[in-house]
Amino acid sequence: MINPVKIAVDAMGGENSPSKVIKGIEIHCLNSSNIFYNIFGNQNLIEPIIKKSKISKDICEIIHTEKFIKDSDSPLSAAKKGKDTSMWLAIESLKDDNSDAIVSAGNTGALFVIAKLNLNMIENIDKPALSALWPNKTGMNIVLDLGANIDCNEKNLLDFSLMGAALHKSLFDKEESKVALLNIGSEELKGNNIIKNTFQILNENKNPLFEFKGYIEGNHIMDGNINVIVTDGFTGNIALKTAEGTANFITDELKKAFNSSFIGKISAFLNLKNLKNFKNKLDPRLYNGAILLGLDKPVIKSHGSTDEVGFANSLKVCEKIIKGKLIEKIKKNII
Repeated sequence: MINPVKIAVDAMGGENSPSKVIKGIEIHCLNSSNIFYNIFGNQNLIEPIIKKSKISKDICEIIHTEKFIKDSDSPLSAAKKGKDTSMWLAIESLKDDNSDAIVSAGNTGALFVIAKLNLNMIENIDKPALSALWPNKTGMNIVLDLGANIDCNEKNLLDFSLMGAALHKSLFDKEESKVALLNIGSEELKGNNIIKNTFQILNENKNPLFEFKGYIEGNHIMDGNINVIVTDGFTGNIALKTAEGTANFITDELKKAFNSSFIGKISAFLNLKNLKNFKNKLDPRLYNGAILLGLDKPVIKSHGSTDEVGFANSLKVCEKIIKGKLIEKIKKNII
């Protein structure tokens, strides 16, 4: 029998935990096979929820601790809380090879700091990058960096290109990875010196893991012609927040339009299927699960305010990148 994928789960991080975390595990385990969950948190709170669920006791273990990191904790104070918190113990299980990856909906800054304290960087990678899934017209984009690094040099952007392509291949193994640099224009002369230098290096040095497609502008991110979009953390974070805000604005305005009058309600009823498809396309829960790339073990960040559906999707991302051998792909292709 093939050894199960072992996922370390910080059960105490994020809103409505541990309830949403355990319910997320339940959703995931009913739709996956050969997974084992190392669940870190307060056993007195976790065990009653598991007993009411369809989670078999054979596929999970609770590692008890009453200490956890709050969303209000600074990364430094979170690290100082020590090795008895659910987040630290979960990451430590990864370090000790008792788990294959970790998922947490807890404090983002704390997760990154504790992960970097416990895990090693992949050789020849200088900085980690925060990457996430982003929908487009034909499927899904990988976008990075989304905030881990404000300033990046050419080497960082080259590393991000490779890591993003490796992540894309791990998640979507039948698709060809197409990489582009996010820029203010599509012409070669546009952009600052760092991005222009990166363009030249990627253009002249082909990588078997991906096809380099040049520049992409913000208004073409959703077109689907590119599936790995590379930028620095400052630009990437702004782009992400802008896209999230725009999606929420459109969804809210549609709700108002369809609920404001009798005609609107009739229109909504007649277009129920199309509206449901539209809502699913913009539902952030379906793309939940950001990945901290560059460390020698997979670290996945679930959104703190997501529900059990979103958390289950972050577990699915975790499962895919382990089975897709993400770390091995990066190590094999890094320069």
